[in-house]
Amino acid sequence: MTDRPSTLKELRASGWKSRSVKDELRSNYLAALARGDDLFPGIVGYENTVVPEVSVAVLAGHDMLFLGEKGQAKSRLMRALVRFLDEAVPYLDIPGSPVHEDPERPITRAARELLANTPEEQVPIAWWPREQRYAERLAPGTKFADVIGEIDPAKLATGTSMGAEEALHFGLIPRMHRGIFAMNEVPELDELIQVGLFNILEERDVQIRGYPIQFDLDVLVLFSANPTTYNRSGKVIPQLKDRIGSLIQTHYPTDRALGIEIMEQEAGPDLGGEYPVFVPYFMKEIVEQVSVQARKSKYVDQSSGVSARFSIANYRTMVASARHRGVRLGEKPAVPRISDLGHLPTSALGKLELDLMGAHQMSEKQVLESIVAEAVRAVFEEYVDKHGLDDITDVFGKGVKVEVGDMLPSADYAPRMKRVPEAWEKAFEVNAGESDAVRASCVEFVLAGLYASDRISRSTRHGRISYET
Repeated sequence: MTDRPSTLKELRASGWKSRSVKDELRSNYLAALARGDDLFPGIVGYENTVVPEVSVAVLAGHDMLFLGEKGQAKSRLMRALVRFLDEAVPYLDIPGSPVHEDPERPITRAARELLANTPEEQVPIAWWPREQRYAERLAPGTKFADVIGEIDPAKLATGTSMGAEEALHFGLIPRMHRGIFAMNEVPELDELIQVGLFNILEERDVQIRGYPIQFDLDVLVLFSANPTTYNRSGKVIPQLKDRIGSLIQTHYPTDRALGIEIMEQEAGPDLGGEYPVFVPYFMKEIVEQVSVQARKSKYVDQSSGVSARFSIANYRTMVASARHRGVRLGEKPAVPRISDLGHLPTSALGKLELDLMGAHQMSEKQVLESIVAEAVRAVFEEYVDKHGLDDITDVFGKGVKVEVGDMLPSADYAPRMKRVPEAWEKAFEVNAGESDAVRASCVEFVLAGLYASDRISRSTRHGRISYET
């Protein structure tokens, strides 16, 4: 805006009042609550659990720790708090200053001298936009100088005293004076840095190399951590834990429908265009159920967690595989099938950490195949009435073999299933649509469900899947 005050005299005449960053957040948050705003757009499933806890913490003026496993929107929640800051705040425009000084509450010597020796109509004012008032750091590899500061040897060489504030090079937290600083994975921080953070939370000042240089820092400090490492003795010093005002516990989606909503929102694939894709709901359920099964699998290290990014990446892979077939075979729209899940190792294996004790001699790919089979079985049992499955099993028991695959044209499924008409009818229980591509997807779902239920066997060769006894 060009009509904002540009001098201290104009700022004071405008009626602007200085307030702390926590007061600013509280005031704007209360206004949003009163208006009935969507407080955290895009964050799904936390309306009755996490969001109320964040609301209380903001209104209490607390620094916060977001405690949860990976992929639970901890960083997104922290970043979302920026929207409750003012659109912009004024600061003293001092060339070379690393701090955005409050015109009414300066913390550095340079700012105090400017105000003491300059008429208010000559004191320059600039404006700091809200999107720049947030800084975030990942703990691994972080040094004390990065977040707190260090003595600047170049300034010492010019004769500046080591105990003077002019000798300091400010780290991220002092530079976020009047803003928000977030530290991800706080248990991975060196103990020395944790002590520095404790001092900032307790005294709101900066101590570097034993020199207690007082700064009345105004900063909201946020942290994130994984429960396993945060609760491990010795990873976080007790004094730092004690000074964090509120602990916000995050969680994975409480039901599959919420997980699917998150998956679709975050994956955001374009299903239209020249080569459209239609995704049956049961295929969405299977992809999300894979994550659900992984989160309780004895083969997966549960202390690491299974991120929502696992579902998102797998969903994109499934859609991409279907689109690839659609382009190659001229099918519009392309419809994902169980055989498209054969490509999940490319997106899934890097996101699973095996429990070496539980997995024994199983490879990552074998673990994933087992998890996918369990997911298919869980969804299959919800869709298909078990009555009549024995009839299908009997047909396969007579030596029938059905081959399917991700590059098999959808129109080829009907002739192949003439040998197992009962399975074809079961496919119509899942979805009675007339499209060849949807029918093909339903047929594969039924066959995969029978396999996952140990009613028929399966073998894979060169991208083709054969179902038989």
